[in-house]
Amino acid sequence: MNKEIHLTKRLSFRQNQGRSKLFIAVWGLVLLFGAVASGCQKDSSTGTSPNPALSSTTPTVDGSLAVSPAPLNLKTAADFTILSETGISTTGVTSITGDIGVSPIAGTAITGFGLIMNTNNQSSHTPIVTGLVYAANYAPPTPSKMTTAISDMKTAFTTANGLTSPAPIVEKYAGDLSGQTLRPGLYKWSTGVLVTNVGTTLRGGPNAVWIFQIAQNLTVRNGAIIHLLGGAQAKNIYWVVSGRAALGTTVNFSGIILSKTLISVNTGAKVTGRLLAQTAVTLIASSVKP
Repeated sequence: MNKEIHLTKRLSFRQNQGRSKLFIAVWGLVLLFGAVASGCQKDSSTGTSPNPALSSTTPTVDGSLAVSPAPLNLKTAADFTILSETGISTTGVTSITGDIGVSPIAGTAITGFGLIMNTNNQSSHTPIVTGLVYAANYAPPTPSKMTTAISDMKTAFTTANGLTSPAPIVEKYAGDLSGQTLRPGLYKWSTGVLVTNVGTTLRGGPNAVWIFQIAQNLTVRNGAIIHLLGGAQAKNIYWVVSGRAALGTTVNFSGIILSKTLISVNTGAKVTGRLLAQTAVTLIASSVKP
């Protein structure tokens, strides 16, 4: 009888021991599966998995968590493709889509266009401008219209240059945007900004906004292209330049330039945007459209 009891106990012990080993094995598999799943999720969300090395010719992408600012309100300055306080000049075969205007300078500061006064004396026209031409000395209400437009241009410049929210991305790439790709955001430089002939790329959706606060000059070298990807639109790109803005030959430029001084556009350059200058705008056989 005692032998049967001992035998039963030994069998029960072995069965319990087997169950414990099975439980430990199963639990170990559960923990292993959880660790693998967590690692996969981390790799997919943070991009920690190995990536192929970029070649030296691959543009780098701005990886900052930039926040897109709101579009600038140009008010009546947005009625003009080119707006200037001291004059607009052109040489060669130039093409402009939209209205252009000057104030407080008179219409004589618009040179090279072959202007023809309209019968109401409130505006003029020319074959190279698909739109109307306005000046401060034209018949009313044009003087008032131009005064307001210039005021709105200056306000937009001051407002844009003073923005601090969203937090600006400061001194990105030390001002050399050549070969770089920028996400939407507010950018600020205490120096000038350069784009060489390799161009630069702005990547973002159709409502994305870029505002570039540039304390000195904007220089876009010959042949440079401002590439827009992801649906980005020129109307949402603002180059706020405290110095001069110089676009070289055959440049393909996108965005609205708000310049405190000269804007020059050279031979064969194409601008999709607006040229709003607190001094002069000079064009050489180039084209501008909003």
